[in-house]
Formats: sequence, structure tokens, C-alpha cells
Amino acid sequence: MRKFLVVLDDSRECLNAMRYAALRAAHTDGGVVILSVIRPEEFRTFMGVDEIMRAEARERIEAHFEVFAKWMRDKHGVHPTLVIREGDPVTEILALIREDPEIGVLVLGAGTDKSGPGPLVTHLSRNSGTLPCPITIVPGEMSKERLEAIC
Repeated sequence: MRKFLVVLDDSRECLNAMRYAALRAAHTDGGVVILSVIRPEEFRTFMGVDEIMRAEARERIEAHFEVFAKWMRDKHGVHPTLVIREGDPVTEILALIREDPEIGVLVLGAGTDKSGPGPLVTHLSRNSGTLPCPITIVPGEMSKERLEAIC
């Protein structure tokens, strides 16, 4: 089964990437893998506080995942899987794609502010010629109706 890999983060454009991945998976009998990456530098504290912060980050990720997963299951019949990793987001995305040969498309949401489309889109699109799978970049301001029409 071909899987669509989408990154779960705190960005606004993440929502459109999730929608696109779910719609494409539903229309192609594919699957969705949702990856969330925790940056280890967020937890450089003293006396075990880092473990508490790490656990809280995982709980927050799992809660966000459940919202998206319920929507995908109920609306589109897609049952996504969650992968949580620690490290550099680009490194972890590439590692997961190489580890799972069923991942056929990386879906990223493009930011809409003046600073550009976002660090993941910028870095991965610059290196797209050497990636092990295609990238689909979903505009952050694309309407839900337009996404549904093109998928």
C-alpha cells in the first residue's frame, strides 16, 4: 500500500497538508503516516524536568494526532499511524522515508507569511532531486473546497 507521509507540527499550514494526505489516501486506497518530531534541545533542563517536559510533549502530540485521526477515520475511512521521533525534523523525515518503503509521497504544507514557505519546505525542496520519494507541497491558504476538488 502506498502511504502519504505528513508532518504534524504547530504550524497553520499543517492542517491543509493533513487534509490533502487524507483525501489522496482515501481516493487511492492508500495510507497516511503522521510524523511528529520533538527537538531534543527543547529539554535541556535540570533534575529530571526534561523527562517531564518530554512526556508532556508526547501527550500533546498524541492529543493532536487523535483529532486528525478521528477526522480521517470518520470522514474518509483512512486509519493513520503516528510516529513520534526526537531529533532534527529533516533528518527524521528522511530516515523514516528510507525505513518504510511503502511511503510514496511526502506531503508538506507551505506557510503563507512573508518569511517564506517554512523551513521544511525550503530545505526539502532545495534537495528534492536527491530525495527517495516525491514531495507534494500544499499551499497554506488553499481552501478546503479547492483541496476537495483537486483530490
